[in-house]
Amino acid sequence: MRFLLTDEQREFGRSLDALLGAADTPAVLRAWAAGDHGPGRALWGRLADAGVFALAVPEAYGGVGPLPVEAAVACVELGRHAVPGPVAETLAAGVLLAGAGGPVAEEWLPGIASGAAVVSLTLEGYGPYAPDADAADAVFTVTGDELRLAPGPGEPSASADPARRLFRPEPGGAPVAKGPAIRAAARAAGDTAAFATAALALGCGEELLRATVAYVKQRTQFGVPVGSLQAVKHRLADTLLGLEFARPLLYGAAVELASEVSRPGAGAGAGSAEGSPGTGAGSAEGSPGTGAGSAEGSSGAGAAVAAAKVAAGEAGYAAARTALQLHGAIGYTEELDLAWWLRRARPLRDVWGTPSACRARVLAG
Repeated sequence: MRFLLTDEQREFGRSLDALLGAADTPAVLRAWAAGDHGPGRALWGRLADAGVFALAVPEAYGGVGPLPVEAAVACVELGRHAVPGPVAETLAAGVLLAGAGGPVAEEWLPGIASGAAVVSLTLEGYGPYAPDADAADAVFTVTGDELRLAPGPGEPSASADPARRLFRPEPGGAPVAKGPAIRAAARAAGDTAAFATAALALGCGEELLRATVAYVKQRTQFGVPVGSLQAVKHRLADTLLGLEFARPLLYGAAVELASEVSRPGAGAGAGSAEGSPGTGAGSAEGSPGTGAGSAEGSSGAGAAVAAAKVAAGEAGYAAARTALQLHGAIGYTEELDLAWWLRRARPLRDVWGTPSACRARVLAG
């Protein structure tokens, strides 16, 4: 199996890195955490113009996807720059609504693709919280074979990441779609959310490692840079190995998802289309979720996503622990921009499939 990105995919990643590097994301994060979503929504619009959110939306609804490999490239960069907002949830909503089809897909999918609509959601088996529901234009919930539009974001709950607020959506809301297709679409959406979160965690870990390496080259102790000490080198090397071992699992999961949606009859909704495994098109209907270890649907893509999620999540969290230790006391200060990445790593590890749930899904095959 070939894991190398094409020249076009690498250039897509570089273009997002340049866009986000000029966006002052720490300032955007601070504003988002304080309840000012304006700078974040402006950045969201620029990312949409670059095609990020169209990657999860079928062409019939104004998107270009689903394209799992390109989505992985994008989410790694968004994780590296700690972009605020329900990124994984919006991408998952694209898959969910495409599987549901009908009026709800026609109403919301074009807005998701264009960046006009920010969406959060909850799915059975993944916990009751909708991240950033206060900033979302819509919050969807799935219970059984019913898809509902929540009447409101609900009350906020405590979160380890102040720029990723958690809400329990208000109960009720009329069903906007129902039937067996909703169950299948929800399983595919759960896989997409876990997959996107794995990519965000990998990017977060990479930035934590990059910043830590730069810091230990500058900080001195006993007259030498602390980065020259063997114990520090070994800790950084172990962190790098964890991230590098997670990367092929992430892109392996992308290839599995793309292969699954390219099979005849595997697409969900009106926008499904066949495509090559390297780029993917259609939707990942029928792939099982990783949050609760569901055994329904096709096992290959679900198990691959679970493996990527646990590897990237654990590697990103290990990078946070390394960064915190090697930065010393300065690592605890909120004035340090790196604190936003430090506080994000553990929630990314645990959301949309805890490590134990993902390991159980991998073992179930």
